Amino acid sequence: MDDSQPRFLDDVTVELVRHSASDTDVLWAARVSTAGEQSLEEINKDPERSKGLINYLMRDRHGSPFEHNSMTFFVRAPIFVFREFHRHRVGWSYNEESGRYRELQPAFYVPGRERRLVQEGRPGKYVFVEGTDEQHKLVTEAMEASYRQSYAAYQEMLEAGVAREVARAVLPVGLFSSMYATCNARSLMHFLSLRTKSEQAKVPSFPQREIEMVAEKMEAVWAGLMPLTHAAFVANGRVAP
Repeated sequence: MDDSQPRFLDDVTVELVRHSASDTDVLWAARVSTAGEQSLEEINKDPERSKGLINYLMRDRHGSPFEHNSMTFFVRAPIFVFREFHRHRVGWSYNEESGRYRELQPAFYVPGRERRLVQEGRPGKYVFVEGTDEQHKLVTEAMEASYRQSYAAYQEMLEAGVAREVARAVLPVGLFSSMYATCNARSLMHFLSLRTKSEQAKVPSFPQREIEMVAEKMEAVWAGLMPLTHAAFVANGRVAP
């Protein structure tokens, strides 16, 4: 495959790179307040026996015990997703690929057929509905043509000796970028509360679909690492403690 030819993608990538995260981490962190050094005994105990404590901490919003863990994700998504993602600053660390130091690869986002295209209603009360076949055809053809043109201009400047940091200015926010994102369970819960839409949420959220796709993949990984904490988060209205 010719790496210089644009590729058009309709999904994002989320991979767990490393972690130190389990339900047990919540328990020893919480019990130090009453047990001191004896709280270390929780490390080797089955957290299932203390799921009531996890639920209590979540329900009454005692948040700090949920911070003593770590997850690092590799995320590949359109640049416009990262612009929203980087608004989450407390409890998050990021390192993103740089268009100054590497030639950016021609992978671009084009919405899949299931992506709702039409916004109806006023701000704060709008909904998205299905687009017509004609609208989806227009979106696909217009985006692909624009991406091809912008990447060709980028390549032309690079071949003429223009610096990468200058030439990248022609590239659109639909270009895929990649980053490492590190968080703890508390910061991830705050992210999920804002970037997913769920009937179980006490406070409604209206995320853009593309960042929700990232959030859904992160949540699935986290639910496997900390199932009791995740269950308590859901049971208590998906509100971060």
